[in-house]
Amino acid sequence: MPQDPNACPNSTSGSFCPRFRSCLVDALLPHSSHPVHRIPAVGSQPCSPRDYGRGSVVCVCNATYCDGLERQEPLPPGQYALYSSSKGGLRFERTAGEFSSGGKEQLRASNGTGAIVFNVDRSSVYQSVIGFGGAMTDAAGVNIASLSESAQEQLLRSYFSEYGVEYNMVRVPIGGSDFSTRPYSYDDDGSPSDPELTHFQLAEEDIKYKIPYLKRVTEMSKKEILLLGSAWSAPKWMKTNNDFIGSGKLKVDYYQSWAEYYARFLDEYGTQGLSFWGVTAQNEPFDGRLPGFSFNCMGWSSEEQTKWVGENLGPTLHARGHENVEILVLDDQRSFLSAWTDVLFSDEKASKYASGIAVHWYIDFLTPPVVLNTTHYKYPGKFLLYTEACNGESPEEHVILGSWERAEKYAYSVIETMTNWVTGWVDWNLALDLTGGPNWAKNFVDSAIIVNATADEFYKQPMYYALGHFAKFVPNGSKHIGIYKDELFPNEKDSTHNNKQDKSSNIYAIAYDTPDHATVVVVLNKNDQDMEITFRDPDRGEITKVISARSLHTLMYW
Repeated sequence: MPQDPNACPNSTSGSFCPRFRSCLVDALLPHSSHPVHRIPAVGSQPCSPRDYGRGSVVCVCNATYCDGLERQEPLPPGQYALYSSSKGGLRFERTAGEFSSGGKEQLRASNGTGAIVFNVDRSSVYQSVIGFGGAMTDAAGVNIASLSESAQEQLLRSYFSEYGVEYNMVRVPIGGSDFSTRPYSYDDDGSPSDPELTHFQLAEEDIKYKIPYLKRVTEMSKKEILLLGSAWSAPKWMKTNNDFIGSGKLKVDYYQSWAEYYARFLDEYGTQGLSFWGVTAQNEPFDGRLPGFSFNCMGWSSEEQTKWVGENLGPTLHARGHENVEILVLDDQRSFLSAWTDVLFSDEKASKYASGIAVHWYIDFLTPPVVLNTTHYKYPGKFLLYTEACNGESPEEHVILGSWERAEKYAYSVIETMTNWVTGWVDWNLALDLTGGPNWAKNFVDSAIIVNATADEFYKQPMYYALGHFAKFVPNGSKHIGIYKDELFPNEKDSTHNNKQDKSSNIYAIAYDTPDHATVVVVLNKNDQDMEITFRDPDRGEITKVISARSLHTLMYW
């Protein structure tokens, strides 16, 4: 299965580039006084666009109005629906039509531009899709709570209802993270220690900002919501440095207590009617090995995590009635994949309990996607899942209202990683404020939805629509199938041939078969020009469309 031809060059195995962190706060972005104008759309409710002069628009939602997209009902064979979003302002614009059976000569005469052809290969079937989603951090909960009840409902519906993009995954921090208003754990009263966890209790943040919205999400969704728990740090007294931050590991004496801590978390949420699909063994275990690391972390080596998963976490979850909870290891950059999995999955006990591998996107540019491919073929029984991504980390500008470039980065990552055996893609914070917070460590970033509490409104960033082009149309259980690209007339040596090749290299696609037997093709055009594209399916015929510059499209047919 080929990796993307435009992937970054190989880097040294295991190379690491620490992500930049900052204590600088961006200036509060002003609320625009411009009126909201609505653009026409086919079906559903259209976007109410607002242009902040940053390249594209956001879609404005408030207590009384928010754009939405109805689920596509099955179409008769031979018909298709195409949903389009673009830098120019399209947001899920729907067009429809029929396949044709035209051959090469008919296409040659279409307009003479030399279409790029995508060929659907349904005989090549790869991984099953687990899903798409975002994280219900404390910060996300704080921002949702800052809105009126009606606006809260609009935001949650935008992500999880049948009129939204229908996320089916939510990552939940186990205790505090940097996207909390303070550093904390569930047993901060242990003095000097509390190995029996007699002081364990969920925090106010769980009761106020996580659990209520998770309940609302599971109630409104037509899909099963898969909850994934991740811990940033153990209580201070369990750690070698007695702190939430900086270089510090879990003391070996507390390996079992830490496993019991996970089980208690799952128990407590269970009493609230919230069952978890999975947990990760540690958020970014490399962070806690870096001296002076600035927010909640805990360091592990691959050997240490292997021992803890195999001898403590796995057996404890099974003994405590959580044997169906998936355990994902790594939860860090793909640069570490080979070294980490080779150690962990060579251990019989750890491999027995660990079913998946969690990956973050932040330094993907250092390691080509072939490492995902290689990991799959070495360990085909273990699934790969991208569990965290965001734009706007320092030294970048944090929140950019209307950045199409950031949407493209998301869409490209989904296509690149899922072309290489990744089963799903989970965004970071579901909602942040205009500064990209709150964040106690001042590690501000961007989000797919930005909340303006003062105006009681929120803004759907282009990133929201980029992820929606996958999440809405590619449900859990879909199969990634083959699709390959060629130029319609690759042997013609006209004066524009090289230019056509350059444009072709900036167009990417991925295809799926869904459980209800739809074929879904997602196409990203990163060119600054409109492009003519032909979709060819041997079972249906072909479609030739001109897609706009800097655009993203989902083609759906039965």
